[in-house]
Amino acid sequence: MKFDFVKVGACTPKIKVADTQFNTLSIIENIEKAYSSGVEVLCFPEMAITGYTVGDLVYSDVLLNGALDGISKIEHAVKGKDMLVFVGAPVKKDNLIYDVAVAIDKNGVIAFIPKTNLLSYDDGYESRYFTYASDINQTIKFNGRDIPFGKNIIFKDVKNPLLAVGVEVGSDLFSPLSPSTKHAINGATLIVNCGCLEEGVGKREFRLSAIKAQSKKCACGYVYSESGLGESTTDVVYAGHDIIAENGKALKESKLFESSIIVSEIDLGSLAFSRSKAFKNCENDGEYLTIETHVDGKWEDLTRVFAKSPFMPDDRDEILRRASHILDIQAEGLKKRLEHTNAETAVLGLSGGLDSTLAILVVVTAMKKLGRSPKDVIAVTMPCFGTTSRTFLNAVKLAKALGVTLKKVDIAKAVERHFKDIKQPQGVYDVTFENAQARERTQVLMDIANMNGGLVIGTGDLSELALGWATYNGDHMSMYAVNASVPKTLVRHVVNYYAGISKGKLKAILVDILDTPVSPELLPNENDNISQKTEDIVGPYVLHDFFLYYFVKKGYSPQKIYFIACSTFKGDFKKETILKWLKIFIRRFFNQQFKRSCLPDGVKVGSCALSPRGDWKMPSDAVSKLWLDSLEDL
Repeated sequence: MKFDFVKVGACTPKIKVADTQFNTLSIIENIEKAYSSGVEVLCFPEMAITGYTVGDLVYSDVLLNGALDGISKIEHAVKGKDMLVFVGAPVKKDNLIYDVAVAIDKNGVIAFIPKTNLLSYDDGYESRYFTYASDINQTIKFNGRDIPFGKNIIFKDVKNPLLAVGVEVGSDLFSPLSPSTKHAINGATLIVNCGCLEEGVGKREFRLSAIKAQSKKCACGYVYSESGLGESTTDVVYAGHDIIAENGKALKESKLFESSIIVSEIDLGSLAFSRSKAFKNCENDGEYLTIETHVDGKWEDLTRVFAKSPFMPDDRDEILRRASHILDIQAEGLKKRLEHTNAETAVLGLSGGLDSTLAILVVVTAMKKLGRSPKDVIAVTMPCFGTTSRTFLNAVKLAKALGVTLKKVDIAKAVERHFKDIKQPQGVYDVTFENAQARERTQVLMDIANMNGGLVIGTGDLSELALGWATYNGDHMSMYAVNASVPKTLVRHVVNYYAGISKGKLKAILVDILDTPVSPELLPNENDNISQKTEDIVGPYVLHDFFLYYFVKKGYSPQKIYFIACSTFKGDFKKETILKWLKIFIRRFFNQQFKRSCLPDGVKVGSCALSPRGDWKMPSDAVSKLWLDSLEDL
């Protein structure tokens, strides 16, 4: 187990109804395959040893004894392997038959978990054959040993207590009070389900949505294995739909009507981080038996795929829907502030860059919601030493295309006068040279807002706030910051969405802005070309947004972020490059907190924001040493 990832698998083996010998061999063959892949927790379907569709044959001792013999053979196959296997079978206890999941680890069979909620409607006849699980844990004799038998059991790994496995069987998941909810409250971080649900129109979506929702509600990993090829098709068919999910997200899903093993890694550390916030008021009931187990798969690389841009969905259509929604949220937040303050105008600096472009699109949208003219938006372009004709002209063209009021204020002479006043040497392009321009621009915007009864709208984004890439009391300050919770990688997609719904000149301008390198344009340009590219200085925003998401939202350690970043960006960045920018991210994130401690108001649009009044509360003098030291061994 690495960085609290546990490798899990769900398998639908080929079976023959009532042929326990064939089914046992098929199960063992798949156990060997899974073990060689490093799987640490493996789940097979409900009644996998006999087949779910045996009907009244389940009353036969011949079948039941065949199932017990199969369990013994599987036990022998698992012995000595550092893995935990769950397989479904019918088992007789005190002359009653139970539908159980058998738990087997390196020491043999360690528990039988009977089904709690038996199907007795529609196509379900389970209550005809099986007995409901008792509320009290008991024991059962198996191969001369007393084995725990009950539904209130959790399996804990002796080396990593974050791995705590609870079990439910089949339709237990779909009951109003599913056992997995109780398991989670009592500490289970991973739920396995030896499942079976017949296939039909809409069933795939039903299973998937139910499992994702349950894993989200319980802040857990969920491994679901379902009966498939070989089950009787007398009245229905079974598709073998296996699913691995975590905290509301499907990580892996099998193809229907195939016999296969799906494998992924459940992030137990992230689940623990979520639970430390969400499970404070959940108390266990003390009825649970904890059984110690040991898993330790020999695996090196992640099979799980992490999105390079975690703030965005993977699906292109969903990205467009999300972008539209984000723009709407931003505009609604600003609309309320403009209404509340009776602002006559909204004033913002328009540079021809991505952030100010998104900001003016938001402001124009807010004015439209208010039924007001875009002329009430005052866009101010403030060229200075580093401004290129490309960005300046794009700012002018954009303002005209949107129909807003445009003002041009050349700040070069004012800044030069300021340099003389403070005795800043000529030709010294230091932080004073840069910040004086940013503060002059903010002063201009504030004064124009005062002259026109307006509010200054901030344009800086979430990524810049995380890195402190803003001039304190310069572009860091505004009266309402519409982009404050939008990361740089997402800014681009929202602007791209707007370009997609635009036509003519506006569309062409937005496309060119999207193609312009990100730059504060504070240093003199070279032959009218941008000489100061932000990502050359602070690093690629695609990496920084990745670091930010997993540091703030998932609580990952720097080493764990590095581990998944190397896997995610393999082929894009060298490991040493990732490490370099990760160290810079951590150093800047800590050192620049003082800028975030006094942020202006701004609406939260997604899962992450750094406002001191919201998601992130951190002292400005917190020290980054522990986090940076943890990277020194890499």
